[in-house]
Amino acid sequence: MILASAIFLITLIFVIWQPKGLQIGTTAVIGAIIALIVGVVSIDDVLIVTDIVWDATLAFIGIIILSMVLDEIGFFEWCAIKMAKLSRGNGHLMFVYALLLGSFVSALFANDGAALILTPILLAKMRILQLNAKTILAFLLAGGFISDSASLPFVFSNLTNIVTANYFDIGFMQYLSNMIIPYIVSTIVSIIVLWVILRHDIPKTVDVNLLKNPDDVLKSKTLFKFSWIFLALLLAGYFIGDGFDLPVSVFALGGGLLFLIIASVSKHANAKEIIKTAPWQVVWFSIGLYIVVYGLKNEGLTDYLTLILNDLVQRGDAIAIIGTGFLSAVLSAIMNNMPTIMVMDIAMKDIPNEALAYANIIGCNLGPKMTPFGSLATLLWLHVLSQKGVKIGFWQYSKFGLIVTPPVLFIVLLTLI
Repeated sequence: MILASAIFLITLIFVIWQPKGLQIGTTAVIGAIIALIVGVVSIDDVLIVTDIVWDATLAFIGIIILSMVLDEIGFFEWCAIKMAKLSRGNGHLMFVYALLLGSFVSALFANDGAALILTPILLAKMRILQLNAKTILAFLLAGGFISDSASLPFVFSNLTNIVTANYFDIGFMQYLSNMIIPYIVSTIVSIIVLWVILRHDIPKTVDVNLLKNPDDVLKSKTLFKFSWIFLALLLAGYFIGDGFDLPVSVFALGGGLLFLIIASVSKHANAKEIIKTAPWQVVWFSIGLYIVVYGLKNEGLTDYLTLILNDLVQRGDAIAIIGTGFLSAVLSAIMNNMPTIMVMDIAMKDIPNEALAYANIIGCNLGPKMTPFGSLATLLWLHVLSQKGVKIGFWQYSKFGLIVTPPVLFIVLLTLI
């Protein structure tokens, strides 16, 4: 356990630190190679991990490509300006609309898509609106939180959702029927808690006339209108695919590539540039870190977790669900939610309580917000902000996350009881 833990901790430290521009995917792959060389994991383990994460990884690539194309044609910028205009200059209403937009983007384009695409757009618009630094930080912290807390309703809304749904053979419709209420509750409670905590930093009025007309940012109104039809058809495809037990990545990746082709043929997107600039490091990070963490599983981590989960189950459904959710949340905050979702899934494989799988997802989606390195979406979010000149310190972020996350997590978990 000591060697496996050391490899994991060193890998995670370098992922967070990123010395001399060392990217997160490269670090994770190096960690996986070292784990393989020293015998913490075997080639068979690598194949097992690949089998667990391939669908989630390909789906992520598709969702990001689709998001990047939509961003290229002005889809998200239109939504952001429209959201601001609808507030009619009411700062508090704009805050609520911004979080509803974040919830929508996170649900349909995954939490990572929300972090990568929506964050720089909202930051740019807030600067145009001449908001002060405290107000901008309040909007950014709230938006960063909602990107993860709202990534619950669909299998494709978060990599953790896909991994767990595949591991326990949960169908698309079955998953949605169980998580739609937690998603709605999470969105509402997140907005309320965030507003209560940040309300003093939100201005009463904002001059929305400083923003462009929403239609002026669109490269093609025809393609923009078609994109809504395309998204509706793509969503329908997920439901149809569920009936044939097709992997989520068939539609996520297929839809992303198809829309890229359509936008390229109509000369409203540069396919070569989008493929080149897609966050491929995230793919290597996902696979590499999972392999590193599988070494912890080999050393008995999942056995310890199984003992804890069995003890929780014996104390009744309410204790089991809340306990599982908070256990996943704490582990995600400490060692990132990507590895946590896998070790927790493995640990509860033989425990006959399906609700725990959903509690695990909720814990792994909300719990990471307690630390800056808890989720990949947060790491991407912080990286994007850093490139835009916004620095958020470790303790500044953690203090905010530790205040907001527990009450929201607790209330959302109650929806499973």
